[in-house]
Amino acid sequence: MSAETYLLYLAAVAVFFATPPDTSQLLIVSNAMKHGLRRSLWVICGDLSANVLQMTAAAFGLAAIIATSAQAFGWIKWIGVAYLVWIGVQLMMSRGGLESEQAIPEPRRSGLFRMGFVTSMTNPYAVVFFAALFPQFIDPTAAILPQLVILGVTYLVVDGVTLVLWGWAGERVAARLKNMSLTVINRISGGLMIGAAVLLGFKDIAPER
Repeated sequence: MSAETYLLYLAAVAVFFATPPDTSQLLIVSNAMKHGLRRSLWVICGDLSANVLQMTAAAFGLAAIIATSAQAFGWIKWIGVAYLVWIGVQLMMSRGGLESEQAIPEPRRSGLFRMGFVTSMTNPYAVVFFAALFPQFIDPTAAILPQLVILGVTYLVVDGVTLVLWGWAGERVAARLKNMSLTVINRISGGLMIGAAVLLGFKDIAPER
């Protein structure tokens, strides 16, 4: 792939992420507000791991299966919606007094990783998106696999940096609200989760970012 093609792809990905927060961003903000950016990095790792599998599926043509099977597409989509709503309702129903940040129990890393992975993996649009995006920047006269690796790694780096920035913003907001009760913070976090579910349920074709 030429340098011009790569820079065009990089610009396209950057523009794509320069939009209002999507499902993954809201998920990271919610977790960073409640647990801090450091712990939320495990959510980001789960999200990006799912993206790797989705890119692999797209590369092997599984996107066509999902795109042509409306039933499978719908089931995957609404499982993800239900999962986010369940998390959001749990947060909104939990209570806490004027507890300090140290009093908030730290979640298991595996649980945070699973949250990011499941949320991203149950987005059926992602595989279709990658299958539609990558061919636009691939030179068919050159080796395909190295180009797919370059495109995939670039997307993951931009996505990861974007999620970290959203997490940092969420942590800063939580710091300003540190005198607020844990109940209120839980409700804000839960509301963000449910908002992410709404986006996942009604958005058009787009990957889990």
